[in-house]
Amino acid sequence: MCSVFKKSEEIDVKSFAQAIVTGAEVAYGAVAKPKEGTMLTVIRLMAEHASNSYRKHKDFESFFVDLLSAGNRAVDLTPTLLPVLKKAGVVDAGGKGLMFVFEGMYKALIGETVNADIAINDTQTTESVMDHADIMNLGDIEFAYCTEFFVINLKKKTTLADIEKLKEYLMSIGDSVIVIGDLEFVKVHVHTNKPGAALTKALELGELDKLKIENMLEQNRALMQKYEEEKKEMGMMAISAGEGITSIFKDIMVDAVIEGGQSMNPSASDIADAVNRINAENVFVFPNNKNIILAAEQAKGLVENKILHVIPTKNIPQGFAAALAFNPDLPVDENKANMIHALDSVTVGQVTYAVRKTSVNGFDIKVNDVIGLDNKKIIATGNDIGLVTIDLIEKLRSDEEIITIYYGQDVKEKDAEMVRQVIQERYPDCDVELHYGGQPIYYYYIALE
Repeated sequence: MCSVFKKSEEIDVKSFAQAIVTGAEVAYGAVAKPKEGTMLTVIRLMAEHASNSYRKHKDFESFFVDLLSAGNRAVDLTPTLLPVLKKAGVVDAGGKGLMFVFEGMYKALIGETVNADIAINDTQTTESVMDHADIMNLGDIEFAYCTEFFVINLKKKTTLADIEKLKEYLMSIGDSVIVIGDLEFVKVHVHTNKPGAALTKALELGELDKLKIENMLEQNRALMQKYEEEKKEMGMMAISAGEGITSIFKDIMVDAVIEGGQSMNPSASDIADAVNRINAENVFVFPNNKNIILAAEQAKGLVENKILHVIPTKNIPQGFAAALAFNPDLPVDENKANMIHALDSVTVGQVTYAVRKTSVNGFDIKVNDVIGLDNKKIIATGNDIGLVTIDLIEKLRSDEEIITIYYGQDVKEKDAEMVRQVIQERYPDCDVELHYGGQPIYYYYIALE
């Protein structure tokens, strides 16, 4: 980008668009085997958008807001282009990081102060590496040495073609090759079994500086040792729906949570992948939906070097009850029995809406009517979400002492709090708790214990 900027005394929307286009071209050219779904995709799509749209903007501020929107859309697109991202349920970290850089530029442009306070927890370094490493493939390293250096003070006879030949040579002796720069200096990165050969070849162009060679086999051995040392006997995995629900599962020490629900059921392969990432010999799986139980059972044949135990939870509250019944000091079989027994200790209600007209259980239901269900059937209906929820709880309750309400993404907190207050007033001897679930489709999950 600077190669474009240095040609002008003032940067306008046109020169900024040209700079991004040039930056994207150089970035792609620097990588031996560019992959889509990475930060390369993000900068390329931003460049294309900037090139096509800069004429529409007379001022830099509106142009930059438009550019940020294009970049964030590109980040959201990365999981559809790179299977490993889709599998992990995340966007590309490099692309997201690039957007932080551009967002910082925008804040500087409009005079907004960037908060530089960053909290770092050094004790989490290894754990975060282990969370994201593909443990099953740690031993599959073809090229052992991560080699990085700068070529500076290039010789007068060195040409851009020589820099390109250096990249081609490095590709012949390794992978993950990046060669970027010009006749002023060049940055080099390569994974190779011949770091000496890489350095010798680079010396033909100029002097070497900032050399770093790391043994990735030794790093992998350390990771594998750490992984084996931290392996535990039992772990838990849950299917979730909604950010609040996911947070609760993590708070009660569930090791892995994947998204699921009525409209996006995970496959047996998705479940097995999540289980394989848990560093435990036995993993209890909570499907939390009757339609996912079969997939969870099928996942048993896909897990590697561990045993998958399916606890047949049919809804989220049952999943919470099962997870809370876990005791790491008890043996596997006893934990499994306690978890299954815990499913009967919670009475569950769910509030949602009708998707078709029907007559059932004495109710004449129209499309979009609010309906309250117990584990098996509709027991409350109406037009008001709050009133149906209160009616449902009254019909469900017998002598339970704890009523927990989880409200969904389509319910406002103040409305949920109103429901909680009404229930607390009607049952003063009960503990009535309210939590944000964020679940789609269901306005409320109700648990009575």
